Amino acid sequence: MTKQSSQAAYNHCYEQIRDRILNGELPGGIKLVEERLAEEMGVSRTPVRESIRRLEQEGLIKQKRVVNPTDDELRHIFQVRILLEGFASRCAASYMDEATLNKLQQCIDIARKGEDNETMNANKEFHDLIVQASRNPEIVNIIDRMQSIIYLFRKAVVYYKRPFLIDEHQSILDAIRTRDAGTAERLMQEHLQADLDFYLHLGRR
Repeated sequence: MTKQSSQAAYNHCYEQIRDRILNGELPGGIKLVEERLAEEMGVSRTPVRESIRRLEQEGLIKQKRVVNPTDDELRHIFQVRILLEGFASRCAASYMDEATLNKLQQCIDIARKGEDNETMNANKEFHDLIVQASRNPEIVNIIDRMQSIIYLFRKAVVYYKRPFLIDEHQSILDAIRTRDAGTAERLMQEHLQADLDFYLHLGRR
């Protein structure tokens, strides 16, 4: 197997297991058996083992068992994201170059007109570009370890059409483009808090 095909198999396994956890097919508390998952997905145990290891780092699995985060745990995780991405937005207002600003605008334009999957991908890229603008590898690594929980929220706000989602992105970009660091930080924090509130409200329906 080539390195490229091996990476593709790993990505496929990771996304499948992650999605099965997030949609409830693999419920909280269930123990994951590598051999069974590998057989179900038609792959070797190696990509399954690597996927489980990554999902453990991202907080969805603990000691090979699926974790079912409580509302309070989700709030705690998101509070970290709000702080870090708010700071990254402040940094972006100071450092971000014109080419990256244009990429952020492209993300917004795609999200306004695209299908749900395109909007989700554009949403991810928008936030990733701002996190990278922190120029802080520790912040990038912490956010990267939260990707499964972030994906859970991103899917909810896109598929259930959270109001003003893309308009808020535009306001954040406008603040970054005008080098208004304080406003960029505040708007990002308010944006992510709105995501959290929307998601928790969905769960109570």
